Amino acid sequence: MTERLSDISARIEGVQQLGAVVNAIKGIAAARARTAKAQVAAVDRYSELISSALAYSMPPEDTVAPSRSSRRADPLPRGVSSAQNVSPAQNVSSAQNVAIEQSAPGTALVLFLAEQGFAGAFSERVLDSVMPQITRGMTAPLMIIGTRGLVVASTREVTPEWSAAMPSHSLGIPTLADDITHAIEAAREQQPFTHLDIVYTRWLKGRPQLVRQPLLPLSRNGVMADAHKVSPVATHTGEASTYRRASPYRRATPLMPLPREQLVTRLGQEHQHARLCQAALHAFAAENEARMEAMTSAATQIERELEDFKATLRQVRQESITAEIIELGTGAAAGNP
Repeated sequence: MTERLSDISARIEGVQQLGAVVNAIKGIAAARARTAKAQVAAVDRYSELISSALAYSMPPEDTVAPSRSSRRADPLPRGVSSAQNVSPAQNVSSAQNVAIEQSAPGTALVLFLAEQGFAGAFSERVLDSVMPQITRGMTAPLMIIGTRGLVVASTREVTPEWSAAMPSHSLGIPTLADDITHAIEAAREQQPFTHLDIVYTRWLKGRPQLVRQPLLPLSRNGVMADAHKVSPVATHTGEASTYRRASPYRRATPLMPLPREQLVTRLGQEHQHARLCQAALHAFAAENEARMEAMTSAATQIERELEDFKATLRQVRQESITAEIIELGTGAAAGNP
């Protein structure tokens, strides 16, 4: 009986320690998510402004691909090619059992997956949305962001041409965007491709939302769609709770301090960098929101187990006391015949 009491007490102590770890993970995820959510509105607005400037700088119905030189380098002017139809961002309202329209096998992909564990099916949802394209045989590079997501991808025998870790803090997002840009440029040097999509998860109204957006090539119609998106506006508390429509500049003849081709090239590079920052920050915030949700469920389960163990402990103690009373009573009766 004594051994049983000690075993149950040890289990309770172990569950309590696990609960402390779960609460710590939840607290870290909450802090990161709160910081990222306060920055998302600004990054969304910046991306919209760059899209607006680029859209009104591009000649009508033209497309352009950012130069393969560094984003911050001084690029040479590059000609603008003829128009190609590029659909606007493909947003999915529900992340459960949804099929995203797949691009051709020649479309390169940048996937934003989970960096750490305990985030539920965060990476699986993104991979499920692109597996039809991957299984058909991709002829363009695949890039994965997220260490944990890379492990999940390997279990499906998916091997990217390039991968990187998601930074542990949102301040590292711009550096990650630079690294992705350089990786795209290197991939285009080795294996030329013209189309590239980014796939990531954003957190909207307490639910994950899969987003697939074309990053290359840049079309005026696609950029205009980005510039006119409805985006969240941060309140005084930092929460993105209200919405308004972006108001792009509407000059009939925009002021251009540089030759049009050079301006479009530079804005195209800035647009690509802004879109990568936007996707990475949304994915960073969504991963931490998903981890908070998973840890909340785990904490609820731990509380249930603790209550069960405590009830068992009380029952065992009562049985032990009852047995001792019976033993004392039996001994007293035997000593007084």
